[in-house]
Amino acid sequence: MAFFVQSAVAFGVSLLALLVGIARLPVGQWERGYIGLGLIFVVSSAFTLAKCVRDRQEVSEVTNRVDKARIDKLLTEVDPFGQGKA
Repeated sequence: MAFFVQSAVAFGVSLLALLVGIARLPVGQWERGYIGLGLIFVVSSAFTLAKCVRDRQEVSEVTNRVDKARIDKLLTEVDPFGQGKA
């Protein structure tokens, strides 16, 4: 939980600092708007990339669980001492 809060605060502070920096730039409105749109694009792309990485990790975890369940089932079905046969 602490890592989540730290990450959220760091994101908020960095975003706020960048917005203040863009607002105080000694350039015209067009240039400021262009940089602002670039900021929006970068932030949305970062969220999309984070979601894709998370989704890929979740898929690999599910695949690992299914593989582990199959191996466990095979191991429980095998009788290494042959005691089931009389």
